[in-house]
Amino acid sequence: MTTETPFPRKPFPFRPFIWLIALVFAASAGIFLAWDLVVAPRRAMERLLAEKDARISDLQKEKERLETFLRLLKHTERRARLEVLAQERDADGRTVNTIRFTEITPDGAPVGVSRDMKLVGDEIYVDTLVIKFEEHFIEQDDPLKGKALLIVRRLFTNSVPPDNGVRLDKEGVPPDIYAAREAATEFEKDLWRRFWEIANNEKLAQERGVKAIHGQAVYGKLEPNKVYHLVMRSTGETILPPPTDLRP
Repeated sequence: MTTETPFPRKPFPFRPFIWLIALVFAASAGIFLAWDLVVAPRRAMERLLAEKDARISDLQKEKERLETFLRLLKHTERRARLEVLAQERDADGRTVNTIRFTEITPDGAPVGVSRDMKLVGDEIYVDTLVIKFEEHFIEQDDPLKGKALLIVRRLFTNSVPPDNGVRLDKEGVPPDIYAAREAATEFEKDLWRRFWEIANNEKLAQERGVKAIHGQAVYGKLEPNKVYHLVMRSTGETILPPPTDLRP
């Protein structure tokens, strides 16, 4: 009978195991430190840079808006002079007026070039469009302070229908009195370019602080050798005071 000698058991390798655990912890610590010292700060910096770029973009838009308002604030009123240079009857007995339209500054200096035209009729109508901003601009001390803007759209008479009238301010661009075309900001260009779209879109109007965009007209009886002064006040009210004599 043969007696088998039992296979001797090897002792558990505690020391290598401990070293392995130590290496795992060391690697984990290294990964954590790399994340904590490199990855996390870099991502935080990227977020800060993205927020900074967005803030700069917002500030640029606000700067353009305020520049526009400051420029428009210099012209809180629009004025124009309508001179009846001559008035005569044609072969059909109609009244034919020779009229000179000149936009002027508050002190009477001309803005741009005068326009001479002939219009048939006894009454002159000045058709305008008004942009009114929200009152909260006053509360927020906004440079615009709720001032209204005006487009002088066209002139017509009781004998000449509006669609056949003489057009004045060009559609889609700011009037000369408000800003030179090359100096206008994107905010201002967009305001004039999308005038009717903003007028008919509540969301767009709210985004631009526009309370109302609407047309209005004033009119008066035409008399020869008279000067009519059109005035739009900062509230958006348009008036046509009694005419004065045309100086020779």
